[in-house]
Amino acid sequence: MKVILLENIKRIGSIGEIIDVKRGFARNFLISNKKALYASKENISQVAKIKSELSKKDNERKKEAKEIFEKINKKEYSVKKLSTENKELYGSVKPTEISKLINIADKIEVKPSMIQPIEEIKSLGKFKVKISLHSEVDAEINIIVESAESIQ
Repeated sequence: MKVILLENIKRIGSIGEIIDVKRGFARNFLISNKKALYASKENISQVAKIKSELSKKDNERKKEAKEIFEKINKKEYSVKKLSTENKELYGSVKPTEISKLINIADKIEVKPSMIQPIEEIKSLGKFKVKISLHSEVDAEINIIVESAESIQ
């Protein structure tokens, strides 16, 4: 299915580009999240007219992403979790929890969908987490998992 992108999307394309994607991806993600339009003749001419406007909006988002990047890149956040004697956690640290940590510490709103742990956080220690703030801006933070109290 051919669609026209309304914003830059990592590994997919840039604004105004007509791409061919699977029907489900187009319908369930791109079009439902207003990231793309069906590639009809009317839509193609409409996007050509508003392309500069879309680029401006994308540049504003990129600027905001860079500001957030400056505040959180290379920062460390610590979380206390219940653990066993083997230093394994009961459960794991999820992106929603990391999002709350950042919000509490720095008053910065980061959606859990932007957070990509490099490896699953299931034990005590220090873990790198990548945060995709924009299609061209990625921050990296460290999550330090400490033991709240070990259960015998």
